[in-house]
Amino acid sequence: MTELRVWAPRPGRVEAVVGDRRLAMTRDDRGWWSVDVPDLVPGADYGFSLDGGPPRPDPRAGHLPHGVHGPSRMVDHDAFVWTDDEWSGVDLSSAVLYELHIGTFSEAGTFDGAIGHLDHLVELGVTAVEVLPVAEFAGDRNWGYDGVGLYAPHHAYGGPDGFKRFVDACHVRGLGVVLDVVYNHFGPEGCYLGELGPYHTDFFSTPWGAAVNFDRVGSDEVRRFAVENAVHWLRDHHVDGLRLDAVPNIVDLSAVHVLEELAEATPGFLIGESDANDPRYFDLGLDATWNDDFHHALHVALTGERHGYYVDYEGLPDLAHVLTNGWLPRRHSPFRGRTHGREFTGSGHQLVAYAQNHDQVGNRARGDRLSPSHLRVAAALVLTSPFVPMLFMGEEWGASTPFPYFTSHGDLALGHAVTEGRRREFELGDGQVPDPQDPATYAQAKLDWSERHRPGHAELLEWYRSLLALRRATPELRDGRLDLVEVEVRGDVLTVRRGPVTVVADFGSLDVQVG
Repeated sequence: MTELRVWAPRPGRVEAVVGDRRLAMTRDDRGWWSVDVPDLVPGADYGFSLDGGPPRPDPRAGHLPHGVHGPSRMVDHDAFVWTDDEWSGVDLSSAVLYELHIGTFSEAGTFDGAIGHLDHLVELGVTAVEVLPVAEFAGDRNWGYDGVGLYAPHHAYGGPDGFKRFVDACHVRGLGVVLDVVYNHFGPEGCYLGELGPYHTDFFSTPWGAAVNFDRVGSDEVRRFAVENAVHWLRDHHVDGLRLDAVPNIVDLSAVHVLEELAEATPGFLIGESDANDPRYFDLGLDATWNDDFHHALHVALTGERHGYYVDYEGLPDLAHVLTNGWLPRRHSPFRGRTHGREFTGSGHQLVAYAQNHDQVGNRARGDRLSPSHLRVAAALVLTSPFVPMLFMGEEWGASTPFPYFTSHGDLALGHAVTEGRRREFELGDGQVPDPQDPATYAQAKLDWSERHRPGHAELLEWYRSLLALRRATPELRDGRLDLVEVEVRGDVLTVRRGPVTVVADFGSLDVQVG
């Protein structure tokens, strides 16, 4: 006997749809509908009909094999045979993260395809992968931030068993897994949550529209939906930690913030994406946040670019301040048009540093990466920093493949709007910005693994390996105490001393020495 349940306070009648059968469900006083189905077994498909309408997928389905519009499939998570019993977890304070996108990390674009490149990561010297969102989204191609089936690993990647094989393979090789999850908005296509209940609120707005309802009328079950989703990834898929997308857009004015509930419910660590320079997120339970100040100051020092948010940064002086103080002090931000931030007083282990990530590459018009000469300098500073370092897939060999924004919305009007919005954002003419809906845009983002062995690329790869070996062998480089970092700026030369290691980077010639 299998009980099907769904929280749906809005419709007056809900039926479970199993094959050709429609089974009436019973509602309790909290808006939960339920029915016992005697012959529903793992592998069987089902859905829910609201007020006699077409079947909708289960918002908590563990598998959506037909995509966001199709029926849900029963999953028995206990049936998977794990081999990671000896895995002891990830120490974030000594971790080196490697951000990757499943669809473009391998030619196959699947979880199993990604497994084929894990040995490279072990040889490189990283300790954990940080995986862009894998929750079910519309179509086959997407960064993952348009997810609507938040409990279901994407069918085109290999579904729930494929993701479990990937995590298991990582653990067997000594690699941790951090999963990127999105609780600040839902994707624009295939999201039927609004038909079920008050998952959104117009009281707040986000860059993606109405905010997720974490503190208005009916929010208790929405909070529970997010918290139990986080638990699901750690319990049923064995991931070690979560990276929470855009936490300033997780709006909650209640006395107990939903981030606190997430932190209390999950045994793994939580990394937040935030450019707010707000240490209160650590009080809410986050173990670390991304450090955009480090990236932006480094990028300005390397490239001289000063458009957009880079207008707030002075290059080397700001980079020196970040290396010794965590992030920039509270000051006026010309980009925001207001005073921004608050002093950081914590450990470097609470900040994740990077020279590139999916946003900083993909949110450029063409998705272009830093040059190998830039990366040589950047790697020396990232991998000897007092922060938790993170690399973006392919940067270790100076991958020439871009990482542009790509989608595959089946809703053609939505797809056209995304294409035109992307062109307007960068104010470039037709054809100069890759069309996110064009399959060729996705195809060009796939890593070319043969590049690793070519002249120039092979030498850069060896540089990254050497720096990672130096970090492993030098306890001072894994020490998060910022007061032990000595920095000096003279003209275009930045000198950083950490224990026995001194890094001298000449930004005028883009040369670097590590001694």
